[in-house]
Amino acid sequence: MGEIDPAFIQEPEHRPKLRSIEVNEIPVIDLSVYNTGDTKQIASEIGNACKKWGFFQVINHGVPLELRCRVEKVAKAFFDLPIEEKRKVKRDELNFTGYHDEEHTKNVRDWKEVFDMLIQDPTLLPASPEPDDEEITTYTNRWPEYPPEFRETCQEYAREVEKLAFKLLELISLSLGSPANRLGDYFKHQTGMLRLNYYPPCPSPELALGVGRHRDGGALTVLAQDDVGGLQIKEQSSGEWIPVKPIPNAYIINIADSLQVWSNDLYVSAEHRVVVNSERERFSIPFFFFPSHYVTVKPLEELVNEQNPAKYEEYNWGKYYVNRTGSNYKKLEAENIQIHHFKRSD
Repeated sequence: MGEIDPAFIQEPEHRPKLRSIEVNEIPVIDLSVYNTGDTKQIASEIGNACKKWGFFQVINHGVPLELRCRVEKVAKAFFDLPIEEKRKVKRDELNFTGYHDEEHTKNVRDWKEVFDMLIQDPTLLPASPEPDDEEITTYTNRWPEYPPEFRETCQEYAREVEKLAFKLLELISLSLGSPANRLGDYFKHQTGMLRLNYYPPCPSPELALGVGRHRDGGALTVLAQDDVGGLQIKEQSSGEWIPVKPIPNAYIINIADSLQVWSNDLYVSAEHRVVVNSERERFSIPFFFFPSHYVTVKPLEELVNEQNPAKYEEYNWGKYYVNRTGSNYKKLEAENIQIHHFKRSD
């Protein structure tokens, strides 16, 4: 086995065990009946999955397979470019779109390369996480010259997955006992991103992780993964890391922090990570669905009463997001902001 840079090495308690555990599958939900208007059963299945796992997979979701194949093809073509070419669109602390190969999770470097693009271009976000700073910054996408079809393919794909994300948001609203359109207004000027992930073969997969353990900060994530596998989720009851088996043309959906807060802890934003291997490269494409920057995140009023009081203080999504984003570039002395910092103690 080759040597790897110590920056990639996880603390012993967080290193992956390279044996798979066989468990009950993550729920697989068929969305084909969505268009017939019979949403009650699907909403119920989604609600159960959100409570138990915080994860589920969807099939018959409406995103064309041909388009998904095209975006996977341009992703591979981009990551196969020489490093000098990729670094022409390297992201920095002034603009977090573009190519990056030095991302940190929990202060340990991830074994991966990424390309990030905004769903809404331009996207408006607070200039800083400081509560009194009212300045707004405009972010725009940067695009590589090669492959030439990269921009158009990624934008077309993002539009289709965005439709699926709104569909899922409606079903999740229904599963909470709220109207289908309950959460949609929070996403009028959404701040979400499409990311292309590339995980090269790793000479020491028992020491490093493609992405360290974390929870997603937004509302939900819609993930396409290839047949290599590597995503693992932490089971609530046992604390075991469970591999998510790839299903051809399915999407993996996970609940993120904002939805955990809106649901007042009814639904769980599950911890997850990505393991790597020494033989095969792996690609995945997450769509991160984030609210508008001005949205105040707090438990939904209809889910709060005397018996079930609000479990979180409210917070501004944009400030929260900007605070978290800063920690991806470098090691920090302290943990970046998480929803548990807003948890009520009473």
